[in-house]
Amino acid sequence: MTTVFKKTQMLTDTPMHYCPGCTHGITHRLIAESVEELGFFGNCIAVAPVGCAVLAYDYFNCDCVEAAHGRAPAVATGIKRVHPDKLVFAYQGDGDLASIGTAEIIHAATRGENISVIFINNAIYGMTGGQMAPTTLIGQKATTAQFGRDPLTNGYPLKVCELLSNVDGVAYIERVSVTSVKNINNAKNAIKKALCIQKEKKGFSLIEVLSTCPTNWKMSPNDAMKWVDENMTKQFPPGVFKDTYAAQAEPKEVSK
Repeated sequence: MTTVFKKTQMLTDTPMHYCPGCTHGITHRLIAESVEELGFFGNCIAVAPVGCAVLAYDYFNCDCVEAAHGRAPAVATGIKRVHPDKLVFAYQGDGDLASIGTAEIIHAATRGENISVIFINNAIYGMTGGQMAPTTLIGQKATTAQFGRDPLTNGYPLKVCELLSNVDGVAYIERVSVTSVKNINNAKNAIKKALCIQKEKKGFSLIEVLSTCPTNWKMSPNDAMKWVDENMTKQFPPGVFKDTYAAQAEPKEVSK
């Protein structure tokens, strides 16, 4: 029988703890496949966040370091400088990166650290019960914003890609989603390209993934996917925000 799909070696067989319909698992697979396809299986180090993905070290079949809340870019910087031959990526959520970790992500970017960051944006604090996050949309309800986010009292959602695209040390910034087969393939291309940029020593890269949180959004998985497409993409439009990568180093595109 012809094998049409095989699980990547970069993922363990540990059952994932994520809620039904959560898209962390999809993104894990895209990262893992990209690492293996680029030939870095056995030569990769991940940095796990504090948040829903705090147990990411159980799922990625590589050395993994647990960082304090928000400090993943700083930890990844230290690891990469000591082990420049390793592929190093940090995996962070919106509370981890865009709230307590804003200083770390901005300064790692402005230094042009040769690391890759995967930023999961589901517009809410997932692990701690659904509080308002820096990326919560205007009007979106949360346990700490019962009537919806009000910009007069809560400020506006933080646009990480737009912010970092103005930093000189950044090589590549793109925002993607994982709400359809087409979008998942596009997301994999972006993640793989970010890792290629690191492989070629071109500097800092970040991929923002618009993700779902059906549990705290109080939606079905299907409705959560639609909500991303109909609401999140208006506030956080997908696309490339900065790309200084040489055209000849482009990775092979995933089949559509």
